[in-house]
Amino acid sequence: MLSKLNTEWFETPLGQHLLFREQRYFDNAVSDVFGFNAVQVGLPEIDFLRNSRIPLRVTCAVESAAHVQADPMFLPFESQSLDLLLLPHVLEFSANPHQVLREAERVLRPEGRLVMAGFNPRSLWGLARILQGGERGYPWNGNFLNISRVKDWMVLLGMEVAAGSMCCYRPPINRENWLRRLRFMEPAGDRWWAMGGGVYFLQAVKRVHGMNIILPQWKTPVAQRLLSPAAKVINLKQYRVRRER
Repeated sequence: MLSKLNTEWFETPLGQHLLFREQRYFDNAVSDVFGFNAVQVGLPEIDFLRNSRIPLRVTCAVESAAHVQADPMFLPFESQSLDLLLLPHVLEFSANPHQVLREAERVLRPEGRLVMAGFNPRSLWGLARILQGGERGYPWNGNFLNISRVKDWMVLLGMEVAAGSMCCYRPPINRENWLRRLRFMEPAGDRWWAMGGGVYFLQAVKRVHGMNIILPQWKTPVAQRLLSPAAKVINLKQYRVRRER
């Protein structure tokens, strides 16, 4: 799991480059979600819920800096109690990412929204991880998951993927001058290499399919016999008014 030492990576030039784009995405994603309870799982030092209008906003992680200290595989929240749940880079650093998504589905209310970010293995960032392994520490020591695999898990859990996006098409060079020189790759990547961003975002909605009750077409005499006594009185009064006219 992530630790405070891992979050220090976001203070590096490459980390700042990523954080700027992730913060902007989460700010937009949470601004139009309404409800009562919102939880951010992981990276408690970074406030990805800052633009949310939901009154109760808390962080949950294994780190002591979180409001609620817990393992994301076993969230200490009641079933169907959350309106919004964020998972910023949680799946790739979990021993059982599918279990994390299962817990996310459990705690979300019907029509609740899940917003997550993950590192893309099919990108220059994924290539750098393969070439250098996990020796460079965070984030290269994570298990990058294909976006198609994560989408399949969501569908199996009854969550509908509502939106998605990618960012960070530049190679993961930890030098500010090179990142500045290669900034043209961001708009070019969106246009020519849409699935090649170093980080992907997904938004999913928990769908709960209910039963459609089909009422029988009663004949008028039968329907009148089934009316409540109060309803019969109303009908009788209307009948008397018509008779007096």
